[in-house]
Amino acid sequence: MSTEVNQMFSRIADRYDKANRFISLGTDQSVRRKAVKMSGAKPGEDVLDCAAGTGDLTILFKKTVGPEGRVVGTDFNPDMLSFAPDKAKDEGLDITWQVEDAQDLSFEDDSFDIVSIAYGIRNVDDPIKALESMTRVLRPGGRLVVLEFGQPPALLKPFYMAYNRFVIPTIGGMVSGDKDAYKYLQRTSDNFPYGDEFISMMESTGRFANIEAKPAMFGVNWIYVGTTKG
Repeated sequence: MSTEVNQMFSRIADRYDKANRFISLGTDQSVRRKAVKMSGAKPGEDVLDCAAGTGDLTILFKKTVGPEGRVVGTDFNPDMLSFAPDKAKDEGLDITWQVEDAQDLSFEDDSFDIVSIAYGIRNVDDPIKALESMTRVLRPGGRLVVLEFGQPPALLKPFYMAYNRFVIPTIGGMVSGDKDAYKYLQRTSDNFPYGDEFISMMESTGRFANIEAKPAMFGVNWIYVGTTKG
């Protein structure tokens, strides 16, 4: 993540959750729950959530794997991550939080059953490097879960593009006080590979035995689950 993007997330960190709820019309958490369900997470499993931000997906994973499961939430930006511990504490959840770069994770090989990243893979400098780093810390047969933006079908695309390019920066700017940040987020979501293109990116690492991909919210979101080779 560039210095400029890192600084941008620091500027909007304290209003990030509120802006997301407005922009997604309250659907962002339901998509995260779908990602957790697709992961096949079970009680007792170990989970690493990269680009955890303020911890929403991390917390959902912890609720799923239970007290016997280990969950670690990481983010490159310490200001974003600073809001996560109190959210977890309010729900009585024991989660480890630490600053990490998804492209160069410090954990040992074969450390986790599940590694996830939500709306973060498009913000790293080298997505392939991040995919390789995240799969390195997965155990054989582990699952990498990627939740990222996509595009709706052709019939809905004009309405989506108008919402994405004009409404999101306006609402995001009003709520966060930083319209330029949401212009950046809009541009990256428009341009990042999705569907078959992103599956090809995952396949290029040579790390996966199987990849499952499903659109959500009319294709505006995509959930990818890659199972590592045993």
